[in-house]
Order: sequence, then structure tokens, then C-alpha cells
Amino acid sequence: MNKANQEETAKTMQITPANVADIPALCELLHLLFAQEADFKPDHDAQRRGLTRIINSPDIGLIIVARQDGQVVGMVNLLYTISTALGERVALLEDMVVSPKVRSTGVGSKLLQRAIELARLNGCKRITLLTDVTNESAQRFYQRHGFDYSAMIPLRLSLSEWIPEPNKKAL
Repeated sequence: MNKANQEETAKTMQITPANVADIPALCELLHLLFAQEADFKPDHDAQRRGLTRIINSPDIGLIIVARQDGQVVGMVNLLYTISTALGERVALLEDMVVSPKVRSTGVGSKLLQRAIELARLNGCKRITLLTDVTNESAQRFYQRHGFDYSAMIPLRLSLSEWIPEPNKKAL
């Protein structure tokens, strides 16, 4: 995309909180993201449920979208928790994806900058994110925006097939 088109994209783009009407477009973006990630598979129903819960529960997190000509062309999802190390609210940047038709136009940078600003305004003291180890372009993108590698490594335990022992109840 040439410089004139990039400037036009920047002029016509709006970044706003997502709403329930955006969920179909967000599911399409997540399909693109999960189709390229090693750990996840697209699941429209699961993504719709998750997006609905986040959009309807601002204490859980915030989804912001980039809109061009009224169409959702990018998204970023921040989920909130408390860090015991900091004693403060922090955010997990769970999903960030931009439509291929507007990549390399500054949409992703504007979305991420707004997400960082909103995390600060919502009292977050840190943002943590995960990206595929092989996705070097995403790693460079996040580093350009101030993210650094952590000495921590992610580990995961799936509880989806876990069966509780009889007579054990949640607290």
C-alpha cells in the first residue's frame, strides 16, 4: 500500500470499544488469528461466547476495534487480573488481529497504542502477552511498541476434560 493510501486509511479509521453487534466481525478476525496459531483452532461458537462475556462485563476486560468505513478491520482484547507481585491491576493482551487488507497501514500500531493507553487509564501497571514462538514479525511489532521478552515461560494445563472427584465441591 502506498503512502497516500496509508494516510487515507489513517484518516478514515476510528478506534472504539467493541459492542455486541461487532461479534460476527470479531469472530471472523479471530478465525484468521487462530488459523495461524499453533495452540488454537477456530471455534465460532466458543469465540462468540467469550466475546459476549467480555463485551458485557467491563470488569473482565475490554475489546477495542478499528473501524474503516464502518467495517471492523482490527481488534485487540485486554483481560484484567491482579498481580500479587505488583499488588495492582494488570492486563493480559489476549488477542490482537488486523484484517489482511489493511495490514502495513498503521492500523495495528494505532490499535495497540490505544490499548496501552486504555490499560493505563483503567489502572493497569503491566500488560503481558503471548505470541507464537515462530511468529517473529509479531514479536518485532510488539518490541517496536516497548514490549520485552520475559524471563518467565508460559505453561498451560487444559481443564476442559477434567472430571472432579466425587464429593469434591468448588469453594
